[in-house]
Amino acid sequence: MATVRTYSPSVRVGNWREDVSLDEDSLKDFLHRKERGELTLQKTTVLRQNILKPMKLSVSRDGFLRFGDTIMLVNSGGTSLGPHDPCSLSIIADLSNMSSHPQTNSDPYLQGPCQVGGANSLKPCARNAFVITSVDGTPDGDILRYDQSFGLRTTAGFGGELYLASDHRTFQKCAKKSRLQEVSLVEQCDFRCWWRVVYFDPQERLEHEGYPVQVNCKVLISHCKTNQCLAALANHVLWTPFGKEYELTAHTFLDSHKAEQDSNHWLFVTADPGHEGQSVLQQQQVSTITNENGSHPKAITDTPEESER
Repeated sequence: MATVRTYSPSVRVGNWREDVSLDEDSLKDFLHRKERGELTLQKTTVLRQNILKPMKLSVSRDGFLRFGDTIMLVNSGGTSLGPHDPCSLSIIADLSNMSSHPQTNSDPYLQGPCQVGGANSLKPCARNAFVITSVDGTPDGDILRYDQSFGLRTTAGFGGELYLASDHRTFQKCAKKSRLQEVSLVEQCDFRCWWRVVYFDPQERLEHEGYPVQVNCKVLISHCKTNQCLAALANHVLWTPFGKEYELTAHTFLDSHKAEQDSNHWLFVTADPGHEGQSVLQQQQVSTITNENGSHPKAITDTPEESER
């Protein structure tokens, strides 16, 4: 039976010398880890400071989406069960996803695989800012067109340049709550990371093939390998280190008219040209508060034609 110490180390009874040495070694180990920033509290603080760091979104002067643009991917809100608040595609990371090299004093960064979720916060930051990436050799600056393959990756630096990926669901690999097709962030860009933009109205989808994709308008994000659309599920809530968030899957939800539901509708949100430090959605919220007793501000529309009226 192990001996239980009932006195403090200052009381020299039993194997007191060993107890004092163990306490001194524990204190030295704690101070050493504190100097290297390896304490759990320090790592958590570094994670939150870096992943919530504000980011500047790209500005689209002509209203078109281009390769290399930094955007937020926002679900407009709404399911078959009823409307919900808009949510943005966001990284879900914990300490196991953060990597650094203390010997070289390199900056920390995220490593895959990472989960993703739908966060209600619409403030641009490293957690919800993504870069439109070419997968077919198209140079940065060229316009992204409907049905053209592209990739979505996190920002450089702490974001780790991870790619949004998905694959066919299996019994071992699927979404936690809905058991549908899983969506995650991976380090290597392959065919699982290929996506394409589809026009949201099925009656006009064929006519829009090859046309430029407009920002801040509803679109569908279809996965090239599985042909399933990215969806936000408000009826499946995930508890994350950043609070409650919606589960994101790759699944096409159709209504009785064989049209995709609102849970599959997304917006490529860019910065407001007049206020480059804010996104278009943030500026719209400010205008709504300012004009709540007057005329209603101009809202984000479903189609480019409605925005011109």
